[in-house]
Amino acid sequence: MKLSARLQLIADWLPSGCRFADIGSDHGLLPVCAVQSGRAAFAIAGEVNDGPLEAARRQVAEAGESARISVRKGNGLAVLAPGEVDAITIAGMGGALIVTILGEGEEKLAGVKRLVLQPNVGGEFVRRWLLGHGWFLAKEAILEEDGKIYEVMMAERPSDVARQNEELYRERELPGGNKVQLTKELLLMMGPHLTMAPNEAFLAKWDSELEKLEQIRRSLTASNLEASRKKEAELVQLSGQLKEVLACLPKVKP
Repeated sequence: MKLSARLQLIADWLPSGCRFADIGSDHGLLPVCAVQSGRAAFAIAGEVNDGPLEAARRQVAEAGESARISVRKGNGLAVLAPGEVDAITIAGMGGALIVTILGEGEEKLAGVKRLVLQPNVGGEFVRRWLLGHGWFLAKEAILEEDGKIYEVMMAERPSDVARQNEELYRERELPGGNKVQLTKELLLMMGPHLTMAPNEAFLAKWDSELEKLEQIRRSLTASNLEASRKKEAELVQLSGQLKEVLACLPKVKP
């Protein structure tokens, strides 16, 4: 069984020998591969929808892993008992939904040492939640697969999390002599690790985001409302900041 590049990266970022829960597990591929490869000792595949739930049950049974993988129906972290796992993966959904799942089940995070999260959109929401709830964003990656761009984030809770987060999101001046400031807000939006080592997928994402901002700005020009003028000015300012940052980032090596 072979995982996609996105799921393989998530599996690679699990702690070796962990007990983990895959929330929104879909067909249960990640738990099966993680257990069979030896990356995980035990897994929970959580799924709220009946179709994917049954698919996960079949996948686990056919792999002969029913003893090491528990497939459970439930919403978010409701499938877990506190202290049952030491790692959690949530992949393939929007950042706002990931944040809702983590927030509503926060008491289930007791004993969890690592989160591996893959928001399809809204990575900024995830970074803000982690920062505000005592987690440190230890790693980030961005990749393109089958025409889609994915961000993957790995978070932990070190003893000095406040100090590490302060350093991670410290405002800094980008090289180049143009005095371009990479602010905390921009780091939360673009990713503190991703901006330090941009790749083609990162640049493609932000080219696309700039196009979306421009489309929104153009749509606002048809309105005479004062609120539209204010929003338009905000979009122009944000686009300008993003373009300045992108122009100063290290060049992507061919």
